[in-house]
This record gives sequence, C-alpha cells and structure tokens, in this order.
Amino acid sequence: MQVSKEELSWGQDKAKRLRQNIVLAVSTIFLGLIVGLSSLLLSLFLEAVEHLFLGFEESSLIPVASKVLPERRLFSLLLGGIIAALIWYLLQKKFKRNVSINKALAGERMPVFTTVIHVMTQIFYVGVGGSIGRELAPREAGSMLAQQWVTLLDRLGLRDLEAADRKLLIAAAAGAGFAGVYIAPITGLMFSTEILLKKLSARTVSVSLVMSIIATLVGATIKGFHPYYLLADTKFSLALLPFILLVGPLGGMIGAYLRRGFTWADQHKAKYEQILWQLPLAALLTGIIAMFYPEIMGNGRGTAELAITANSHTLVYVLAFGMVAKALVTTLTIKGGAWGGTLTPSIAVGAAFGAISATAYVLLVPSATLGQGALLGACAVLAASQKAPLMALFMLFEVCHLDYSALLPLGLSVALAMTFAKIVDRNL
Repeated sequence: MQVSKEELSWGQDKAKRLRQNIVLAVSTIFLGLIVGLSSLLLSLFLEAVEHLFLGFEESSLIPVASKVLPERRLFSLLLGGIIAALIWYLLQKKFKRNVSINKALAGERMPVFTTVIHVMTQIFYVGVGGSIGRELAPREAGSMLAQQWVTLLDRLGLRDLEAADRKLLIAAAAGAGFAGVYIAPITGLMFSTEILLKKLSARTVSVSLVMSIIATLVGATIKGFHPYYLLADTKFSLALLPFILLVGPLGGMIGAYLRRGFTWADQHKAKYEQILWQLPLAALLTGIIAMFYPEIMGNGRGTAELAITANSHTLVYVLAFGMVAKALVTTLTIKGGAWGGTLTPSIAVGAAFGAISATAYVLLVPSATLGQGALLGACAVLAASQKAPLMALFMLFEVCHLDYSALLPLGLSVALAMTFAKIVDRNL
C-alpha cells in the first residue's frame, strides 16, 4: 500500500505539532516551579531586609514599620537609598545594560547577572522603605528564567518551539512571577495576556494560567493563602451603585493623570552619576515624611490598608495627605533612578481616594463601608493607570479574597474608569 505525499506531509505535520505541544507543556510546568521558587526567594529576601533595617515583620495587620522609632525609619531609607543608588550606578557603568520585559519579548537578551542584581536591588529598596512597587522584580526574574530555559532547549537540540510559543513562555513567566509573590494566579494570567501579549486564545490562556497556578502553589508553601489587604466586610451591596457612578469616573481620571506622571518620571529617569544624588535625595524626602507618616514607606500597602480599614471620618485629612504624598513621592522615586512597579502604589492612591469619597456616602447608606469605597476607588485608579481593566478587577478580587458579590461593583467601577481615562487621554 503506497502512501501519498499529501498523507505523508500531513503525518509529519501532526508529529511536529505533537512535539511542539509536549515541549510547551513540559516547559510550562518546569517554569511554573522555577519561577514560583524565584518569587518565594524574593519574598524571603524582602523579609530579611525589613528585619535587618527596620526590625519588623510585614503582615496585613502590620503593613509598615509604624512602631519603629521615627529616626530609624529615616536612617533606613537614607542608607538604603545610598546603597541602591550605588548598585544601580555600578550596573549602568560597569555591566551590560538591563533589558526590560517588553524588549525581551521583542527578542533582546536579558543578561543574567545584571538582571539578578537589578531585581534584588528593587526588592532591597522596597524593603528599606522606598516608595515603589515590588511587583516588577519577580516579573523580570520570571522572564529572564524563561529566556534561559528556551536557550537551554536550543542547546539540547529541542528547537521545536515556534517564535510565538517562545514569546508566550516569556510573557507567561512574567505573570507567574507576579502570581508567586501575591498568590494571585488569575492576575498573573491577565498580566501576561492583557498587558504583555495583548492576546486571548486557548493557547495563551492555558499556558499562562497553568504556569501562574503552579507558581502560586510554590509561593504559598511558606506564605500560605492569606489576603494581602484585609477588608472586614467582603460582601458588597447593590446600594453601592450610586457611589460607583461617582468614584468610577473620578478614579479613571486620577488614574490617567497618575499614569502620565509615572511615564514622565520614567522617561526622565536619572542615570549614571545623576542617580548618585537624585535617588538618595528622594529617599531622604521619603524618610522625612515617614517620620510622622510611616504609611508612605514601601509599595503602598500601608496607605492602602489604612484606607481599607478606616472606621472614622477623622482620617479624611490623613488619607488626603497620604494620597497626594504617595503619588508625588513615588513619581520622584522613579525620577530619581529607582526601578520598580507602579501597580501597588496606584492601589494606595486609589484606596485613599475611594475612602475619602465614601465618607459622606456611608452616612446616607449605612450598608456601605469606607473599606468597600476604598477598594472601588483602588480598582478604578489601578485599571486606568495600567490600562488593564481585567487585571485590575481580578487583582483586587484575588488579593483581598473578596466575595463574588464584589464582581459587579468592581466591574462597573472599572468600566467607568476606563471610559473617562480615555477622555482624559484624548484631551491631553
């Protein structure tokens, strides 16, 4: 019995696709484990830095070193700012330049040594109290590890993966890095597909989600499954809908301006010799504020938690100061040469805004709470500042362990925020 050329070609193509799928599946599982481990190690490194410099252990109940002497907070930030500035200066001056995740997706190589030191310096600066997010570090570590894994496959002669699958692994590893730190697999999925790949398909979703789930399980082996932000009442009421009609649009506009501020700071970031004085100066400013408002420190968890747990209208002025100060100091920190994320600082700004906005509403609608108002504001500002509505929605849902009743209010807040953010963008 003779086999036609068409049948032979079809069989060869089928075998090739099978090999590709097997290599992709094995890569997904392996990278989920390795990236999850790297995220776990970064979390432990953060805890070690916080213990060494500030003598405290971060948790949802104690998100910042508020019980430490004010002078120690100032000293931690100033010394940490100087050390971080020196490390970033030496990396820029003496070693291969750092490569971003987006450039890695475009094909550029992430240098291993530079990336490792760069990532650890980000975590270090957050640990000493620097006003910047820590979520960029595990994402960059994940992408670098995925890139190295793909290189190893090539060296072993396993060149079955197409360019699209290689790009998918790098993006999925970035999302898995986030998931391993914040124990949020759906958020990791949304980050890789919505922000990096900008593509939703069965292949991208399955690879990204499986990798993020595995990384989450690894990250949770020590940290456990606990909410990152504590909200007393996780059951949302439809009575919040009128409030959302206000906080959604305003949060979208705040998020749009916040994004522009962060973008400006990144475009004018201090480099080389400039970082040696600009970053310590930003750290000094942060330390001075931290002496009387410790919630300014770190990735914004302190300010966000203060807003979410607020139970008194007397905190309005404190939250107003925290909202403005967090936005300003984080922008100056980026401008000063620091690298890090802007997701959690955006949540802090949005949570403070939401709690402030809810102070009058909760008097009229007793079933609503300041904490719920804070989360709705946080979700609106985060969605607009990152241009990622689905990621913002599921991030707040996951890290706060919310009830399913929160999906409708959060979703409406995000939709309104994105609409008004686009209006702002068009008019600027």
